[in-house]
Amino acid sequence: MSVSVARVPTHSASKYLQQLAKHWSHKMEVTFSEEEGRIAFPNGAVLEMRADIETLDVALTVPESEDVERMRGVVSSHLDRFAFREAPLTFDWVTV
Repeated sequence: MSVSVARVPTHSASKYLQQLAKHWSHKMEVTFSEEEGRIAFPNGAVLEMRADIETLDVALTVPESEDVERMRGVVSSHLDRFAFREAPLTFDWVTV
């Protein structure tokens, strides 16, 4: 498994977290609140999010058999759609 994390500066973190979770809830296993969210992808990847007043923290766990860069792109492009007024958001991905 590969774990990538990013701290995304935004004052709308909770809004974006909830929008993304609702958007993917019809396809994937999703749990979320205003502050935290978890999305399990069919390919075994898991996205965990935590919102505060200044940032959206994301942690993406991807199985070794999957393309980490592609999954990072899926997450960032979807969040950018919801953040169209301030997109593109800054994702400084770090592998941990």
